[in-house]
Amino acid sequence: METEKRWLKLYPDQIAKNVYYRADTLPQLLENAAKEYAKHKAIHFMGKEMTFKTLYKKTLKLAAYLQNLGIEKGDRVAVMLPNIPQTVISFYAILQAGAIVVPVNPLYQEREIEFILKDSGAKAVITLDMLYNRVEKVKEQTDLEHIIVTSIKDYLPFPKNIVYPFVQAKKQGKPPIIPSSKSTHLFTQTIKKNYKLKEVSISFEKDIAILQYTGGTTGFPKGVILTHQNLVSNTSMCRQWLYKMEKGKEIMLAVMPLFHVYGLMTVLVLSVMEVYKMILVPRFDATDLLKTIQKQKATIFPGAPTIYIGLMNHPDIKKYDLSSIKGAISGSAPLPVEVIEKFEQKTGGKIVEGYGLTETSPVTHVNFLWDNEIVKGSIGVPWPGTDAAIFSIETGEMLPVGEVGELGIKGPQVMKGYWNNEEETEKVLKDGWLLTGDIAYMDEKGYFYIVDRKKDIIIASGFNIYPREIEEVLYEHPAIMEASVVGIKDPYRGETVKAFVVLQEGMTVTEEELNKYMRSKLASFKVPRIYEFRKELPKTAIGKILRRQLKEESEEINE
Repeated sequence: METEKRWLKLYPDQIAKNVYYRADTLPQLLENAAKEYAKHKAIHFMGKEMTFKTLYKKTLKLAAYLQNLGIEKGDRVAVMLPNIPQTVISFYAILQAGAIVVPVNPLYQEREIEFILKDSGAKAVITLDMLYNRVEKVKEQTDLEHIIVTSIKDYLPFPKNIVYPFVQAKKQGKPPIIPSSKSTHLFTQTIKKNYKLKEVSISFEKDIAILQYTGGTTGFPKGVILTHQNLVSNTSMCRQWLYKMEKGKEIMLAVMPLFHVYGLMTVLVLSVMEVYKMILVPRFDATDLLKTIQKQKATIFPGAPTIYIGLMNHPDIKKYDLSSIKGAISGSAPLPVEVIEKFEQKTGGKIVEGYGLTETSPVTHVNFLWDNEIVKGSIGVPWPGTDAAIFSIETGEMLPVGEVGELGIKGPQVMKGYWNNEEETEKVLKDGWLLTGDIAYMDEKGYFYIVDRKKDIIIASGFNIYPREIEEVLYEHPAIMEASVVGIKDPYRGETVKAFVVLQEGMTVTEEELNKYMRSKLASFKVPRIYEFRKELPKTAIGKILRRQLKEESEEINE
């Protein structure tokens, strides 16, 4: 099945109609940057900087250490860290050793961590001292053999590295004492060792680079298999789209989490491919971010709507000079039109909305940044080398222009499948097309529009949240008989989580008690913000809870 790709007529002359890239693996990209731009700054973190040459040397040391621990080609190594230099070093070191990176959200609680570590079969994990206890508690239920521990202070400049532990202790309590053992290692020590690095042959097209976990309507996360080619091709598409950005001259604002595939591609890989300096921001604080943009003169700013909304609504935004920003691509959730207008007025740069999935490494569609119109309400057009079509949900046939159906994607960035899950893989990969589960249509010009989601996924603050997972935790509470979770519109988060619960006869539980219980079981962004207690929930004739009806009722009340 071929499409006419009418969107290609919209491309300005500066964007090639196909994607062009060299078959360099991800470690080779870093090696290239270190050789050609050795003294160029790769990382800026809280006032301390690191060159590409230094970054490369540290990755080789850690890679050799991992091999010495017994990590072999194809083994999985988890990285559970915020945006700090150790994350960048770990990512490229694991790949250099021939292993596979398994990104893990540092907000995850024990049950979530345990599932990913067990499912991936990770042999090692690199994490923060403050998160050590969470990993240690689940270690026995997994294949973990080694835990490598680091601290945020390890790469802070003087005197921040001295002051930080006291500030940390005051805010979060003292970090746990890390026991020295054959299975527990300090990150700072790993890169001081001089083990010999064994060369590993990596296939650009076939070898897996990352297992990026994403959820589904089943509530169980699935490991998305992304190869070196998947990530390099998608990053090359991004580079072609950003044709006004200059190699070796841009400054990347790294506020999108690097454990998220969008941050991973647009920051971690693109910055190395194009030799940009990464300004690493470990957590989002609007005031700190405004100061950072002004001081560091950031020029490229990938983000999620909640980040831009937080900045544009800051009471003192007029005090800051944000004119260095040339371009921003918003992903993970729909971007309000008023935010686009405010952002462009304040920065003088362009911001556009894009679309993608973890399964597509992740980007497939974006509006044009320059030299073409931005169509409000549209996710834009497919990237170079990417094909897109609308398929009938009933027949599976390709539909004509203007018809609504399921969005399908084809291109070199499409995943190889789900880890150890052929059944789910076969559901979404059909004749070379990835069926996204999103309902969409294409207009006469070739712009695409998302109408609705086939799945009941909730996107809050750019995070994908799966109702079934939350419902399962609610059902574990002894006072709850029935539960259903929906996403409702939220002006800041895009959507927020609402839970409907029916209590067991004769049992009681307060909203505060339920909130405390949920926070002990789930990452904070998944915890319901609103609870509604009901005597019964609407159901179909066969007893299935009507989640869609609950969502519609909530939205009617809010309107």
